[in-house]
Amino acid sequence: MSNKYKSSATIIPLEQAVGKVLAHDITEIRPGQFKGPAFKKGYIVQKKDLPHLRRLGKENLFVLHIGPDEVHEDDAAMGLAEALAGPGVVVEGPPSEGKVSLKSEYKGLLKVNVEALTDLCLIPDICCASRHNNTLVERMVKVADTRAIPLIIDKKTLDTAIHVASAAGGIFSVKPLSQPQTGLIVTGNEVFNGLIDDKFAPIIRKKMELFGCEIKKTLFAPDDITEIVKSIKELIRIGSELILVAGGMSVDPDDISRMAIAKAGAENVVYGTSVLPGAMFLYGQIGDIPVLGLPACVLFYRATVLDLVLPRVLAGEPITRKDLAAMAHGGLCLSCEQCHYPVCPFGK
Repeated sequence: MSNKYKSSATIIPLEQAVGKVLAHDITEIRPGQFKGPAFKKGYIVQKKDLPHLRRLGKENLFVLHIGPDEVHEDDAAMGLAEALAGPGVVVEGPPSEGKVSLKSEYKGLLKVNVEALTDLCLIPDICCASRHNNTLVERMVKVADTRAIPLIIDKKTLDTAIHVASAAGGIFSVKPLSQPQTGLIVTGNEVFNGLIDDKFAPIIRKKMELFGCEIKKTLFAPDDITEIVKSIKELIRIGSELILVAGGMSVDPDDISRMAIAKAGAENVVYGTSVLPGAMFLYGQIGDIPVLGLPACVLFYRATVLDLVLPRVLAGEPITRKDLAAMAHGGLCLSCEQCHYPVCPFGK
């Protein structure tokens, strides 16, 4: 034990521990079977427990003497967790082995203030581990764990950590997802003229259903700017709150969907990403209606830039050039023989 904590703890031999109250959880690990507290904080040690404690490698136990300027690990963890939890995140107590979990209050998009989290974890004796920023989470799943590393922590250190989290308004939050009235336009002469069957609509419909979104109207348009603009305006007229334009996003002469989107009045248009698959993706807005231009890769890959962007759009976030550029780190799909997305590095 470091000198830092000797003033607040006494080490006693195991034989003298009978009748004493444990000051902390004692963890037991049975590989492949169990990991957790064998003895909980507050437990009164009995003579029959001594063989078990020895099997756990314990020959000495701590008796803590917590001073006025110190905080026990359990109280520290609860204080940290409450400061870390922003909107849509709940604290799950009581602490176990000095650790407290934070969970999502509802299904949504997990937001992590990465800079504030880094600042927090630069503080000595503070631990916090989380899921990735912009992860789609279900209701009541773990998004982060936090704890103080030692059994007792200096109150000033804890207060500094709590201030960092509080100043950020909570480092973790979950944004609820909207379920917008969605309109889809499938472009291409070959589909419009019936030369090939449409493959886009079934794939897009299935992706949207994962978020509880129904495609209210699907239109087919030839590779003609005027016709695509007309289709976009028709979807707006019938109340579409999200518009998806599939196909015609490459640099081929016949692929003019992105020009049509701009002519229909889209602003804040960003075209092209450093995500693969998904380089020729487009995002724009017509008023407050997001318009997504979907490249052909959506037809061939289970996970593309669309899967990374769509949850953020449904969470009400505009997509900027900087957002798309930041996706370059982790934006390479490994094209595994069997796709395991989202349990993989893509988009992380």
